[in-house]
Amino acid sequence: MHLERLILILEVVGQKGRATVADICAHTDLPKPTAYRLVQDLVSSGLLEAPARGEFVIGTRLKGIMVSDHSDRALLELIAPVLASAATDYGAAFFLSRLRGHFVEIIHVATPETGVSYLHPGMGKRPLHACSCAKAIAAVSPELLSHDELSGQLKQYTERTITNRKDLAKELDAIRVKGYAECVEELERGISSVATTLAKTGIGSTLSIGATASVRVFTPSMRAKIGQLLIEMSHELSSSLGWSGADADRKSA
Repeated sequence: MHLERLILILEVVGQKGRATVADICAHTDLPKPTAYRLVQDLVSSGLLEAPARGEFVIGTRLKGIMVSDHSDRALLELIAPVLASAATDYGAAFFLSRLRGHFVEIIHVATPETGVSYLHPGMGKRPLHACSCAKAIAAVSPELLSHDELSGQLKQYTERTITNRKDLAKELDAIRVKGYAECVEELERGISSVATTLAKTGIGSTLSIGATASVRVFTPSMRAKIGQLLIEMSHELSSSLGWSGADADRKSA
């Protein structure tokens, strides 16, 4: 348990690039005193550093161990231009999400530059059972559903929200078959989205790309088209990021 908490803190700091104790608490469910104590332990061991008061970054000692940079900034250097191009081509907002601690968070949104109207999905956390970006990640990492947050009745946002564990399990099975997740008025009325993970395993399984629009624009046939587009984009991005093993595994599934 102690080791798992330390790993969660390192994951959050590594992904965000810089993080405060408040950021860590928000993404790990750790009480503030516990998070602060663990952060100080990591700083004293050289795994974290504090370049500014109250902010923490990955320490020099851990950087020497790390093989590659999976921080938000490093990933966006490659992914953001691809999302921007798709947003302009399809006149919809495209976004990148990632699993951070126990939550899925939208960390970047690309919007069209064509003057067309579009819906912005907003930034921040998304529920695992009621948003395409989160369901896509949950589908390849079903162990996420054992988290205490999902125990009992799942929160209902609209009349279309899945609130039963068995129904959610069936939905995740369907996502694995299709290769992408859909959210049709499950989080907010009139809004739909489509998303898929960058890979089925490894770091790519904790990242998802997606697009959102009104249900009027994202009809069933359009969602299917966007879903296939996202799968193709994920293959190309995984290859560009050097995740060839994960990408090959996905294509053969």
